[in-house]
This record gives sequence, structure tokens and C-alpha cells, in this order.
Amino acid sequence: MTEIEQPSDSFRLVYVPGVTPTKWLRVWGERLPDVPLELVQETPVAGHGLLLSGGADAGLVRLPVDRTVLSAIPLYTETTVVVFPKDHWLAAAEEVSVADLAEEVVFHPQDDVLDWPDGALPGRPAFERPATTADAIELVAANVGVLAVPQSLARLHHRRDLTYRTLADVPQSQVVLAWPEAATTDLVEEFIGIVRGRTANSSRGRAATEPAKKQPAARKAPAKAQQKPQQKSQQKPRTGQRGTTSRQAPAKRGRKR
Repeated sequence: MTEIEQPSDSFRLVYVPGVTPTKWLRVWGERLPDVPLELVQETPVAGHGLLLSGGADAGLVRLPVDRTVLSAIPLYTETTVVVFPKDHWLAAAEEVSVADLAEEVVFHPQDDVLDWPDGALPGRPAFERPATTADAIELVAANVGVLAVPQSLARLHHRRDLTYRTLADVPQSQVVLAWPEAATTDLVEEFIGIVRGRTANSSRGRAATEPAKKQPAARKAPAKAQQKPQQKSQQKPRTGQRGTTSRQAPAKRGRKR
């Protein structure tokens, strides 16, 4: 009777647009090559819902998250930029302020990830809100208005006819590693360690519980090789001593009288 092979553990990671998990996936593959990592990209709302429903072990998502259910570790905060056509007058500025956008139509897509306080959205509102950031980018390219987004999303939706500048004194998006607090497994701990830069030995996950392979003991060097040869002191022989290589000059003979 053929024995059925049991499937190995797997790890499901959800991430949102603009987040690049490549470097952490590479470390995971090196450290846990026998554990498949399934990568799932979702919108910010859907990614949050996947974590709450237990459909993912962990996620690289944006704040806010439900802290009553999810644990979260802050990773980094993104710079906010404003996107506009390359021939727009804002292209002459190195940095854009909220006051610079006072007469501009500023799009506010329904999937906006910036947490704007009430009444704090700069510029003039558009006639209607675009459904997605991608739709808003199309309207910006048509020179209908401008768009404020995290820098990673401006790069994600890059177009040759568009550019962007840093937008000062506005909300910024913070990316976190989140997971269901009640499901903090060894694999979750392993991924936390990878994201935080822990080595395999210092990690609290599965790899840390595996017995370390003993390294062969280094052979001791011969005792004679360890001792430094004593240097013979070199002294200059004194003139006239026995065994020297120097010769004394012969004495001069006087005249016979």
C-alpha cells in the first residue's frame, strides 16, 4: 500500500498595491525552502478583510487596521506626492504646498489610502470621485486635475506624460506588517523575524527550534608551530675579542739608530 505524502506547511501573505515584498520573499526562500509562500495582492479594503477572515496568515497593508483583532508592526511611512502632467506649471517647483493647489481640481478616489481630516483635502473638489486611483490617473493625464498619493503609487501608475513632486504638510500613508493576534504561529514569528532583520539563529520562529548542525572542531596546530621562534640577538663583536673576524693593524717599527 502506497503511503500518502502529507502536504508541507504553507504561508499566505497578502499585500496591497505600492508595497514591494521581494526582498523578504528572497530571505524566506533561503531560510524556509520547504515551506511554500503564497503571495496575494488585494486592494487595501480587501486585504484588510482577508486578514480579519483568516484568509491570510499575515499582510503588508496600510494603516488604519483593526487593532482589536490584528497585531501590527510599523515598517515605514511614505512620502506624499502630487501627480500632474509634465507640462503643468507645478513642474517648475521642487516641492508643492497645499496653498499651491488652491485653484487646482484635486481628485479624491474612492480607494484613497490617505487619511484626510474633514475639510483638509487641498484644492477644489472634482465633480465626482473616481472609483479607483488608476481611474484618477487617467483623468490627470487628460489634464482635468491633479492627484495626491503616496510616492509608491505614483511610481506604480507611472506614465511618460506625467510627473510628480513632494506635497508638504499633508497626511502620509504608513505601511505595517499585520496578522491576526489569535493566530500568531511559528511561521508568523518567522516572517516577523525576517522583516525585522533577525538572523536565522535569533529568530523565534520554526527555524530557531530546529537543532543546529555541529561544526567539525578545528584541529589544533602543532605546539611547535604555535611557539614563535626565538630570535637570536645579533651583537657586534668587539675589536680584539677572540673569534672575531676583524684584524688589528700591525704596529709600526721604529728606525734603528
